[in-house]
Amino acid sequence: MPADRIVAVCLLTQGELDRYGTALKKVFPAEATPRFDELLRLLDEADRRHWRAPERTEALNRLRSQANG
Repeated sequence: MPADRIVAVCLLTQGELDRYGTALKKVFPAEATPRFDELLRLLDEADRRHWRAPERTEALNRLRSQANG
């Protein structure tokens, strides 16, 4: 397995990026275009579907319950 393989992709606000400082080795700016907006919409929908799965909903409810005491 190559040492430089991609292991994570992250979307950060400018403020979040500023807090990381030089800790991030590679940063690629994202342009706000209709296609990028569509990508974000699709990612949000995939995330919602992931957390709506019955076993994940149950796990999320348990975490919320524990956090609320």
